[in-house]
Amino acid sequence: MTTTDLPDTVDPAPGPALIRTLGGESYTSPAIFEAEQEHVLEAMWFCAVRSGDLAHPGAFRKIQVGRESVLVVRGRDHELRAFLNVCRHRGAMLCTEDEGQVRRNLRCPYHAWTYGLDGKLVAAPNMASLKDASGRDIDRVEFGLVPVALREWLGYAWVCLADDPPSFEAEVMGAITERLGDPTAIDNYRIDQLEVGRRVVYDVAANWKLIVENFMECYHCATIHPELTEVLPEFKDGLAAQYFVGHGAEFGSDVSGFTIDGSAGFETLPGVAPEQDRKYYAITVRPTVFVNLVPDHIIFHRMYPMAHDRTIVECDWLYTEDVIAEGRDVSRSVELFHRVNEQDFDACERTQPAMSSRAYRHGGVLVPAEHHIAEFHNWIVGKLGNSGNEGGE
Repeated sequence: MTTTDLPDTVDPAPGPALIRTLGGESYTSPAIFEAEQEHVLEAMWFCAVRSGDLAHPGAFRKIQVGRESVLVVRGRDHELRAFLNVCRHRGAMLCTEDEGQVRRNLRCPYHAWTYGLDGKLVAAPNMASLKDASGRDIDRVEFGLVPVALREWLGYAWVCLADDPPSFEAEVMGAITERLGDPTAIDNYRIDQLEVGRRVVYDVAANWKLIVENFMECYHCATIHPELTEVLPEFKDGLAAQYFVGHGAEFGSDVSGFTIDGSAGFETLPGVAPEQDRKYYAITVRPTVFVNLVPDHIIFHRMYPMAHDRTIVECDWLYTEDVIAEGRDVSRSVELFHRVNEQDFDACERTQPAMSSRAYRHGGVLVPAEHHIAEFHNWIVGKLGNSGNEGGE
């Protein structure tokens, strides 16, 4: 059997018709997942880490980006840099810990090749006698760690493995603008100035695309999200906020805040405009980021696709410095979206096993309220091209 169940295209235009989805093999095939690693995860900007998590020189975090292990490191000059997590000597993984702190250098535990926080080779056993192929002393930059492109935005470090990275402004910032309809709207929330009040890491036994598709639609909201639809009653109608450019879902008239019981949250973020108050905005930044905007805090999801049937999702709840410094109780606002996450991920895990069923060999259908997901399907098919039809059994 070949992986030919991806449709050439699907019609994203709204209307009464049912639209075909991707075929089940798109979610179960290791060959398709490998193609996605190469042509999507390793080719686009990937949100790696909250910049504030690496506050001091020598702090590092290891991130899986497609098939590569990437180190994000805070340098002695306080700049963030990213490198492939591979020693240039014999290819040993430089850091095996998920995160940590070094004093001055990164040292390979295999043969002790040692690198500065700027990636330059600074020491190796018998280094004075080491020569390159031309008999010259080895170039400490040439034999340093392989750099990875890095940009900081919204308080996060984004990395890209491509030799010629795509435009950050077009692909990342542009996705926010496309959703909100205004390039300056996101600035009102001052996300880079907020602090992490709670972080929850979810290990989801589902393909990453199922999670994206779930986040993009609200046809399921009335079924599995009773707490969310109490706060955002328009979601009971099944249309997601992402269906419309610039639209924010309004809080219910008797709702005071984006909390588990609708009670008041915190003071509105200082820059939020009156037209953004008492509204929820959901944004997808392809391939792996969801941004949820509410007046008093931000919920920021990052996905790490690990296998065709496993995705790590790291979710940050972000608040003003005062809320964190004063030790104010964030549990009611955290609990609302934590429940949403658990409900969504349970649905995705319920769906994943059925993707291998002959009943889903040619996919399912999208109802009109989900037609915008067809554009996501067209996008992934376009990214893979012919590579998505290679391999398989």
